[in-house]
Amino acid sequence: MKILMIHNRYLIGGGEDQSTQAEVDLLRDHGHTVDYLEFDNQQIAQLGAAQTALRAIWSHPAYNAVRERLSGHDLVHVQNFFPLVSPAVYYAAREARVPVVQTLRNYRLLCPSAVFFRAGRICEDCLGHAAPWPGVVHGCYRADRAATAAVAMMISVHRLLRTYQQRVDVLIALTEFAREKYIQGGLPAAKILVKPNFLHSDPGMGKGDGHFALFVGRLSAEKGIDTLLTAWQGIGARLPLKIVGTGPLLERVLALTRQTPAVQYLGPRPIGEVYDLMGQAKLLLFPSEWYEPFGRVAIEAFAKGTPVLATKLGSLATLVEHGRTGLHFPPGDPQALAQQVDWLLTHPVEHARMRHSARAEFEAKYTAPQNYQALLAIYQQALHPSQPNRRPSCTKTSS
Repeated sequence: MKILMIHNRYLIGGGEDQSTQAEVDLLRDHGHTVDYLEFDNQQIAQLGAAQTALRAIWSHPAYNAVRERLSGHDLVHVQNFFPLVSPAVYYAAREARVPVVQTLRNYRLLCPSAVFFRAGRICEDCLGHAAPWPGVVHGCYRADRAATAAVAMMISVHRLLRTYQQRVDVLIALTEFAREKYIQGGLPAAKILVKPNFLHSDPGMGKGDGHFALFVGRLSAEKGIDTLLTAWQGIGARLPLKIVGTGPLLERVLALTRQTPAVQYLGPRPIGEVYDLMGQAKLLLFPSEWYEPFGRVAIEAFAKGTPVLATKLGSLATLVEHGRTGLHFPPGDPQALAQQVDWLLTHPVEHARMRHSARAEFEAKYTAPQNYQALLAIYQQALHPSQPNRRPSCTKTSS
């Protein structure tokens, strides 16, 4: 099969970039030809705000690039298209009579900020609106009403054109929770299939012999950084905390490291080093306070046999099973977070059992071979839409 894979890379690489590369590598490993077309947000500085806004709605360069590139391709698979690619590439593919698959890696089609999070809480004000005007009023995208208006225009124009109904063959949601949100937002239910992320290479189980907790991710409000830092002011040396990543709340993290020696900031680290840390950690912290579309670091921790302490919210509520692969706590509740940490520290037998269950969960659901079969099933659905809908399966129950 020959696939044109399209992705708009972020300025700061994250889970979306990693998951896209994993699918490219997976397909190439199985002998498929993957023609990778990447746009990079580093171009935005040269384009300026006005040109970037126009390209978010309809990108002539991306449209032309796809029209010129398509030759003998069986399928176009779009990952992130915002802001430099735009839905224009769907039209280019349709004119060339090539089916389109779109992976929904965030909530950009429903919410201008893409995260359903505003002023420290979940916000669904734009959900279900044909035009997401509440987001414009609040300036949700980059705290800029003009920039948010451009994103809202992109959302509204393509809803009006019924782009996702008529120009995309299959939409991929990463979890059932995310799928339901997209349906609530008006995307066509019959076209949305669920396929989770996966790890292309198994990093192997760790020993869990490091007496520390680990956070890996963007240092931002929706990731629950304030809750995490408040909790560790009380936990302190009972369980040292290591933090990997960067983001807008970096100064707040650094301030706590100066006050509390038990908190150590490591900065962004290479993935191999992150896996080593995960394998040593007693637990991985996932205090997100927004609807994570998936939660890639959770399955990375599972692969290393490390339990995950996560908020009981959105996709995380099902990704992490309370008492088996980790523990839950209510979002935004540092006291509850600290209580769960203390419980794990005082229940070593249950902690050891969770380590094995976490590893089993990874082996049952998130390995490359299973995901390859699920991706192929989705591609077949796009190539042969008249056949019965064959929902991909990565859901074998772990023991």
